[in-house]
Amino acid sequence: MSEIIVENLTKKYGNQTAIDGISFQVNKGEIIGFIGPNGAGKSTTMKIMTSYMAPTSGNIIIGGEKVGHDTKKIKKGIGYLPENNPLYADMAIVDYLKFCASVQGVTKKEVPARIKTMIQICGLNPEKHKRINELSKGYRQRVGLAQAIIHNPGILILDEPTTGLDPNQIIEIRNLIKELGKEKTIILSSHILPEVEAVCDRIIIINQGKIVADDTFEAMNRMANQQEILILQIESENNANPEEDLLSLSAVEQVTSVIGKTGFFEVKSKSGESAKKSIFDLCVKNKWYLLEMTSIKSSLEDVFREVTVK
Repeated sequence: MSEIIVENLTKKYGNQTAIDGISFQVNKGEIIGFIGPNGAGKSTTMKIMTSYMAPTSGNIIIGGEKVGHDTKKIKKGIGYLPENNPLYADMAIVDYLKFCASVQGVTKKEVPARIKTMIQICGLNPEKHKRINELSKGYRQRVGLAQAIIHNPGILILDEPTTGLDPNQIIEIRNLIKELGKEKTIILSSHILPEVEAVCDRIIIINQGKIVADDTFEAMNRMANQQEILILQIESENNANPEEDLLSLSAVEQVTSVIGKTGFFEVKSKSGESAKKSIFDLCVKNKWYLLEMTSIKSSLEDVFREVTVK
């Protein structure tokens, strides 16, 4: 059974369409990477899911409940870390987490244990006696994550959860999210694509308010790797003007693009085809020196650019 069902969701601001009839499902226990360029509609979708914003049309069903019908019940089942991470800066960390636990319906008996657990798993122990306005941006982000999970919700919606963290902190939060994903359904938005690759089971890419890709990372990787990308270092025999000479590489049947100059080139081939032999034959024919030919693997970044850049 799907934990989250999004049906023909649309959000308009006057004449501007932020979300344009998107539909997708998230199954219980999945960690979904929800990515796209700035302004694509990611944060708007997340705000509607968490009942912080109403849609223009369409439905979201979470755990069998339609968003908008019983807002209080739905919010109790969701942990939400918004992109701007609003905090009460004058409060001490422990007092803030106590307040959040109370708001989320955690019983008084359970509150101390939940706060202790949040401080431990979110790495707040070194700063736990400070006020929030005394914390670095990275530690404020940790406090935001702690408030999102203090009531032990079944669903987590995390909008840029590692913003402002250093590389070591990013790895720690990434491991925490993976651990939480063993028991919870998670939707994660991030501009750090390696983070999405490392954590998520499935990736949804949104662009200009529309879903342009929805698949597992492995399937997207296979799609990306269908296009061969070669790094070449070539010198012409007389070395007079190798850049002009090497433009003829684009005439090779399998090649779709050639980028570069001063002897170093990135050559992309048609999907499913290889240009290695043809390039080698062209070099022999023109008496060029082929100093390097290296294949590089495509990545999620390549897929992202392919489906979001016109």
